[in-house]
Amino acid sequence: MPASQPRSRARDRNNVLNRAEFLSLNQPLKGNQENRSSGRKQSGQAGAAGAQNTNPKERRQSQQLPEEDCMQLNPSFKGIAFNSLLAIDICMSKRLGVCANRASSWGGARSMINLLGLTGHGIPWIAGTLICLVKSSTLAGQEVLMNLLLALLLDIMIVAGLQKLAKRKGPYDINPGLLDYLTMDTYAFPAGHASRVAMLSKFFLNHLVLAIPLRILLVLWAFCVGFSRVMIGRHHITDVLSGFVFGYLQFRLVELIWMSSNTCQMLISIW
Repeated sequence: MPASQPRSRARDRNNVLNRAEFLSLNQPLKGNQENRSSGRKQSGQAGAAGAQNTNPKERRQSQQLPEEDCMQLNPSFKGIAFNSLLAIDICMSKRLGVCANRASSWGGARSMINLLGLTGHGIPWIAGTLICLVKSSTLAGQEVLMNLLLALLLDIMIVAGLQKLAKRKGPYDINPGLLDYLTMDTYAFPAGHASRVAMLSKFFLNHLVLAIPLRILLVLWAFCVGFSRVMIGRHHITDVLSGFVFGYLQFRLVELIWMSSNTCQMLISIW
């Protein structure tokens, strides 16, 4: 035993790690763990203090962010179907916009297509109805013309309100014309020309006695006017189809609130 103790002391003296400059390497864990634990406590306390200082709205937003991310990464079937149909609608509308500008494939026919669209504009129809109403001398004719004027005014107001709510832009960046600004037809959804021609064609088919060829031409005219709005790049396909639907609903509304002959005569006398 006495001989082994001097040997162990000599071995410890010869060990390089027992020198003063290397003593900190022998016990690194305890100090590092204490520093790390204290750092975690301080960061936890700082995080808790920061969480207490944050507003409830910010806390709610931070809690909602993961859910929103998950919704974007994992959309529902309805969302996928809606986005797919929307993409198809935009793609097909751009392909059919063959008269959107002079450089388009049918750019030379743009003036003719614009003239066709003018036949479905609200201002010429309102002006023509007022002229016919002034020149009309029969009670039946005045009744039909007064209700037609009511239908045209309702069409402008309803379409303008829906467009202000939707605020959908057309497939091409085309500025509306002066007549479009007068009728507040500045957005794409729904198509004002399509709703107007659908309402007018249904109105004439119900209240005018027309031959079968004229009835067919009236329906073809409404379809061509609606399709012309897609060709010049002002509306999408769904805008025109929605315009046809709204035009039919407006006709049904006018039929429900149809003004009688006495009411029309009273309004004409006041005017």
